[in-house]
Amino acid sequence: MNIKIIRPFWGVALLSAAIFLLTLVVNEIVFPNLAFITGVNWIYLPAGIRLLCTLLFAEAGATGLLIASWAACFFYLFPHDIGRSLAGGVISALAPYVSYLFIERRFGLGTSLRELSGKRLLIAAVLYAVIGSSLHHIWFGLSNDPGASLESWGVMFIGDLSGTLITLYFFRIVIVVAARCGSMMKS
Repeated sequence: MNIKIIRPFWGVALLSAAIFLLTLVVNEIVFPNLAFITGVNWIYLPAGIRLLCTLLFAEAGATGLLIASWAACFFYLFPHDIGRSLAGGVISALAPYVSYLFIERRFGLGTSLRELSGKRLLIAAVLYAVIGSSLHHIWFGLSNDPGASLESWGVMFIGDLSGTLITLYFFRIVIVVAARCGSMMKS
């Protein structure tokens, strides 16, 4: 295996993990009282980072998210529930990756995400929120988790969607402003 391929993959994976964990901390600070139940929030900014990292970095992003999600689940959210921590980490990485695969096939993606207009970002965010909240709640139902309800599915959907939209549009605005500033400096 080529070492040049391995190093960037793990560098991007670790970057994705670090950004996700940082966003988790920011979410806890900015929205401290918006948890419906543990792991289900009314606004969840890390959801946006999950989708953004997979849209930008594909498998490397999903790998980093898996590592970070397991760390968050095992050491913070559900330290006494190994099954929920394992499943939660896998679902947290799988849902944005499945969304990425659909978006990539439907719209085609480059590393700049220029193909994703505002409308396409909205479609990606809704798709991801549906997949993520559904997979989590299927797991909750299969494991007889008392948090498995239509109400908690709705809160998770709203939280993932709102967090994803805030994150994606924030980064989209930053990129547009940076591009305009760059073109103004060239003039």
